[in-house]
Amino acid sequence: MYTSIKEEAYHCNLQLPKLGLVLFTFGNVSVADRTQGVFAIKPSGVPYEELTPDHMVIVDFDGQVVEGNLRPSSDTKTHAVLYKHWEGIGGITHTHSTYATAWAQSQRDIPIFGTTHADHLTTDIPCAPPMSDEMIVGNYEYETGFQIINHFEEQQLDYKEVEMILVGNHAPFAWGKTGAKSVYNSAVLETVAQMAYLTEQINPGAPRLKDALIRKHYDRKHGGDAYYGQE
Repeated sequence: MYTSIKEEAYHCNLQLPKLGLVLFTFGNVSVADRTQGVFAIKPSGVPYEELTPDHMVIVDFDGQVVEGNLRPSSDTKTHAVLYKHWEGIGGITHTHSTYATAWAQSQRDIPIFGTTHADHLTTDIPCAPPMSDEMIVGNYEYETGFQIINHFEEQQLDYKEVEMILVGNHAPFAWGKTGAKSVYNSAVLETVAQMAYLTEQINPGAPRLKDALIRKHYDRKHGGDAYYGQE
C-alpha cells in the first residue's frame, strides 16, 4: 500500500547528506499520501548509508505509527501537526544545516538582501520565537508544530508562499507539495542563510533589497506571466 511514499521518502532522505544539509543523523524528510491520510518518515537515529525504502515508517496525521518495525524520527509529531493543519503540504524536511541553524540560534529572521532570496519568496525568512517553558515540558515535538503554525498566523504568512521557517534556538523546517520540493526548499534556505551571513560580515549596514527587485524576481518565476524555465 505504501511503496510509493516509502520510495520517495527514502530517496529524499538520501539527498540530505549529498547536499551537505546534515551531519550524522541530524535531519529527516517525510512524504505524505493525502488519499490515505499517512506519511512516510525516516526512522530515528539510523545512518543514511544504512537506510532502505523498507526502513521508512508509516505514520498517520495524529502521529500514530501505522506500519513499520522501527521507531520513527523523534520529530514525527511535528511533521504530523503540520500535515494535519496545512493540507497543501506533501513533504517536509527538517535539518540542522549550519548557517540556517546559526540564524535560528540567533533568534533572527533572515533579511531579504538579494535576488536569490527573492527568486523564492518576497519576505524575510521568519524565525519563530523560542518555545515557552509550558510547551517545552509538555508534548515537546507536538508543540513544535504549533510553534510554527502560530508564528505564521501571528505574522499573517501563507505557508503556500513561504515554505520555510527557522525555529528559534532550534533549527530550520521546510516543506512543499512534494518531498523533493521540501528538500529543494531546505537547500535554498541554507544557501540564502549563508549568503545573508556573509553579506552582514562584508557590510553590516547592507540594505534590504528594494521592493521593485523583490517583485520582479519573484514574479518572473511564480507570477501569472512567469517566464523562467521551460513550462
